[in-house]
Amino acid sequence: MIRGIWDRETVALALLASVFPIAATWLLAEGLEGVLRLVFFLLVAGIWHILWMLARAQPPSFAGAITALCLAILAPEDLGLTALLVSTSFGVVVADLAFGGWGRNVLNPATVALAFMGFGFPAAPWPDLAVQLGWAVAPALLLGVALGVTAAPLVLGAGVVLVSAHLWGIEFSETGTALAVVLALLVCDPVASASTRLGRWLNGALYGGLGLLFTLHWQDAAPVQMAVSAALLASLAAPLFDEIAISLWLLRRRKRHG
Repeated sequence: MIRGIWDRETVALALLASVFPIAATWLLAEGLEGVLRLVFFLLVAGIWHILWMLARAQPPSFAGAITALCLAILAPEDLGLTALLVSTSFGVVVADLAFGGWGRNVLNPATVALAFMGFGFPAAPWPDLAVQLGWAVAPALLLGVALGVTAAPLVLGAGVVLVSAHLWGIEFSETGTALAVVLALLVCDPVASASTRLGRWLNGALYGGLGLLFTLHWQDAAPVQMAVSAALLASLAAPLFDEIAISLWLLRRRKRHG
């Protein structure tokens, strides 16, 4: 990204623009039900942002709309109003607003909310994503890279692992769409992912490796649940990968300069 013309909200708007292909494809497939579902999550996230603004003078962010979109697409269906309210509130407040808002958080709030739904309501019916969403991921990622808000090494790291596994004979017919959509919506969050070049490669490779592992051995889980779990674990490891990358850089620097 070009320094001097970017701030937090510029990045959030660029992210919204980059995920537009996925959002448009999903809304076309879901129709009015999808619109109402998105409005619900926008209202919940928006109310919490307004309350935080009034209580702590913390300005709301367009990133809340991205969180709402991720939850509308990926949250379990027919979970119940109370469960959705509690889970969404937990993700938005604990993983985002409590840290000072988007840009200062450690984990993606949508990832945390979805993981909360999975752990708290294990019998919840996760959505079956239309295959068209998988095709919409490619333009979304390309647009994100072009706008400078999606890290190409992270995408390539995940792609190398998953494509290599596919060429080796591993079948991703059931989980491929979910893994691709979650990669674009959750894993590529520039705040919650690694920030060094090597760290991004490792971050993407870990997500791809976990997606492969869950595809092979997690028999009773829904594809979206597998992908969200892989995203959560990959995000938790992102600081470690950055630390490894920085330590290696310091080691090379000491060897070069003594």
